[in-house]
Amino acid sequence: MLIDWSFEGRQHGMRTNLKIARFSVVLLALGITACGGARAAAKTTATSRPDSSVTTTLPPSTTAACSNASEVAAWPLARRAAQLVVVPAQETDVNEVGPSVAAGAGGIILFGSSAPSDLKSQLAAVEASEFEGVAPFVMTDEEGGEVQRMSNLVGSLPWPATMTQTMNVTQVRSLAEQTAARMAATGVTMDLAPVLDLASGPGPDALHTDGPRSFSPVASVAASYGLQFALGLQAGGIIPVVKHFPGEGSATANTDSAPASTPPLSVLEAADLLPFEAAIKAGLPAIMVGNSSVPGLTKQPSSLSSAVVTGLLRHQLGFQGLVITDSLSAGAITAEGLSIPQASVEALEAGADMVLFTSSEPNSTTSQVVAAITSAVDAGAIPPDQLNGSVERVLALKKVSLCN
Repeated sequence: MLIDWSFEGRQHGMRTNLKIARFSVVLLALGITACGGARAAAKTTATSRPDSSVTTTLPPSTTAACSNASEVAAWPLARRAAQLVVVPAQETDVNEVGPSVAAGAGGIILFGSSAPSDLKSQLAAVEASEFEGVAPFVMTDEEGGEVQRMSNLVGSLPWPATMTQTMNVTQVRSLAEQTAARMAATGVTMDLAPVLDLASGPGPDALHTDGPRSFSPVASVAASYGLQFALGLQAGGIIPVVKHFPGEGSATANTDSAPASTPPLSVLEAADLLPFEAAIKAGLPAIMVGNSSVPGLTKQPSSLSSAVVTGLLRHQLGFQGLVITDSLSAGAITAEGLSIPQASVEALEAGADMVLFTSSEPNSTTSQVVAAITSAVDAGAIPPDQLNGSVERVLALKKVSLCN
């Protein structure tokens, strides 16, 4: 895999003249004002920041002998690889992906537009075969507007752009919390939302193309509303995943259908990256990386680029949480001439922790992806420590201790 490090020289810090603007975006996103700001910041951190620590009930004398790291390293390679794969499922037939879950798939992503009333029991039946007592993430796209999978069960959400026009941030947070509680009651654990892109161009979130999925073209507004939506999800028991890093609102096309590029990195740093920086500073636990290329940073789709995932997101912005790809079945990926297994390997090589895709044969495709990952580890393309680290991040966000 070719690694594009053309952004070198920027990775050790953001430009000085942007620091004040970024700090202001973070404060606004968290609802902190100059008056009483320290108290508000403390309250937000104490009540909303996710606790990703792994709790063990082992006696102190044996704690050192067992850790998730040591236990993960002892897992068969194929089981570790499977934890990094999200298997697609039609929400009307979740049982279909039972074999993938039994083989250790780390997540299930639900597709459809009308979830069945017995979704909870279907998910429970599938999870009864979970590997080593580790349940998969159950993911959905509950953004609002036309991007909702289960509004018939949890209630309908307005488009994000409509939320900013008709509601304040407190109301948005409350609505997200109520919706999340209903989602959790059905067995869902993760929402691939909110969108933090800026609706400023012909990308997937622009107001005049794929609908108003973005909260705003203004960074401070998108950050403020997006973060409160995410914190509401957390308060309701759902893990939020902000997307589509590093910002696709002004991309040249929708990457679901075709290759696309964002504006140059210098432009993203001045606007599109700001909501993601605010999300990182707020301690949000997971980020989805999009499939656009970034001039001045990478010619590859971002989800396959170590310059984006490892260089920009991990090293430059300091994100230590879970990194999930956008769909590796997207037109921007297939245009690279890559199969889903090949793209999955490249994404993990780049530093992603979990891979997403769609498939009409989910169990077969998942098996192929797991086989490709294990082969890449055996060949040295993916270091075992890197693979194990991704599995540990998955387990930490699931709050799973293998030592119990």
